[in-house]
Amino acid sequence: MIVWLNGAPGAGKTAAGRALVDLIPGSLLYEPEVIGDALRVLLPGKRTEDAADCRDLPAWRRLVVDTAAALLSEVDGPLVVPLTLFGQEHRDEIFGALAARRIPVRHLVLTSGETILRPALPRWLRAEAHAVTTEGRSLREIAEQLAADLRSGAGLCDIVQTPEPTAETLAAGVLLFDDRDRVLLVDPTYKPGWEFPGGVVERGEPPARAGVREVAEELGLRLEIQPRLLVVDWEPPAPPGYGGLRLLFDGGQLDPDQRRSVLLPGPELRDWKFVTEDEARDLLPPVRFTRLHWALRARERATAFNLEAGVPVG
Repeated sequence: MIVWLNGAPGAGKTAAGRALVDLIPGSLLYEPEVIGDALRVLLPGKRTEDAADCRDLPAWRRLVVDTAAALLSEVDGPLVVPLTLFGQEHRDEIFGALAARRIPVRHLVLTSGETILRPALPRWLRAEAHAVTTEGRSLREIAEQLAADLRSGAGLCDIVQTPEPTAETLAAGVLLFDDRDRVLLVDPTYKPGWEFPGGVVERGEPPARAGVREVAEELGLRLEIQPRLLVVDWEPPAPPGYGGLRLLFDGGQLDPDQRRSVLLPGPELRDWKFVTEDEARDLLPPVRFTRLHWALRARERATAFNLEAGVPVG
């Protein structure tokens, strides 16, 4: 288990973490900053100079998870991680990767009077993490409160546990539209950026049927039509990812009753909305936006495109 102690810089996370470790047998203090220090030595200077914060380095985010998994295999108790994590996309990537390894996360945030040195907590953090106030408390009292809250089950992040792929995967997404031809996107809790409804095709499952199943699971919508193929995109492997085939289908236009009945599964998706293509550019990672762009062109022309790494071929 990971006990993630979040909070503004200067909130006393590391000191509270050390005191908490003294109260939990077999636990270990894990400070990911040391990974950032190592990367600044190992990576080319230009690469680290461009990243003002180690959290902006993809290698840092991957190594934080890999190191946590390795350390947990060496100790009996939880890892206590005192680290400010204010970026929701970074939270989604790291916590989602931990969930994929079946490592539960308890997310707690230390709060005190907000000053210039201790900025206001992001809204998403206030809504998700279990808050523990440090105002007027000794270090021992803070640690004892943290331990008591952990025993009561506070701070559990109920993130969908999608196993890490071990080979190339086949995934099917479904594009759904409103009466203004805007496309529906969803905001997953387990990875950064917005996404299309859909997911990995299970062994022996027809891809179009997998897309329909995912729409029902993710949005509570049962499509009456067989979705039409718009795009087949071969995604090349990019370590640590394996790549594979990505299919996008046209799920058609949702009527007002369907739009009102959308129901998100909290552990997997936090939000949904209809957007224009230009608006999608700011929400989707570049590879997904390119896929959407060609899917919309295919829909306009009533055809399908074969892509390799987002580029039409054939």
